[in-house]
Amino acid sequence: MGKLFLVPTPIGNLEDITFRALRVLKEADLILAEDTRNSGKLLKHFEIQTQMYSHHMHNEHKTVDNIVSRIKAGETVALISDAGTPAISDPGFLLTRACVEAGVEVDCLPGATAFVPALVNSGLPNDKFVFEGFLPVKKGRQTRLKILAEETRTMVFYESPHKLLKTLGHFIEYFGEDRRVSVSREITKMHEETIRGTASEVLQHYTDNPPKGEIVVVVEGKS
Repeated sequence: MGKLFLVPTPIGNLEDITFRALRVLKEADLILAEDTRNSGKLLKHFEIQTQMYSHHMHNEHKTVDNIVSRIKAGETVALISDAGTPAISDPGFLLTRACVEAGVEVDCLPGATAFVPALVNSGLPNDKFVFEGFLPVKKGRQTRLKILAEETRTMVFYESPHKLLKTLGHFIEYFGEDRRVSVSREITKMHEETIRGTASEVLQHYTDNPPKGEIVVVVEGKS
């Protein structure tokens, strides 16, 4: 029987990939990539010629059984997302669960992910925290925010730049304007920055300076 490797890829700086990740990607029989065009640039940079197959949120339900069968037949498969660790707000959970249920060995390599440096860099308590990923866009958003208003642990969110102001506004509405917030943008990239302050201060900053790039928001829990 083969094996499934979950392989983190850099979220920006290509130097953040590990030696082990490069070896696994080179030795695998097949690489499952969220976007083969995007991942193709990464593989070309590191001179990796392993065959790629598209595996993303729109087709993963249809491809899981075939992939599990190939692994059980002896193939080694590496799963990567566009950036960071697979299955963290990216495809990967369905395949991992199917492999576990089928008795297939799964090995997740340690490596790059956006929320850990954002959390540590925030200056907010990180001995206990909750990762929320992306908030619901419409249905269930208000309900989720009402629940999180009582959360005492530090909260971590992913957000897109064009929705950041709306989300910060909701944090002020449900958590209060003085709740401490840290927004990390473009982590490991050339224009990386972290803006810290109260929810109202951070909202004002990004109202004056429209945000761009990948964003992680860390929010203080209720006192």
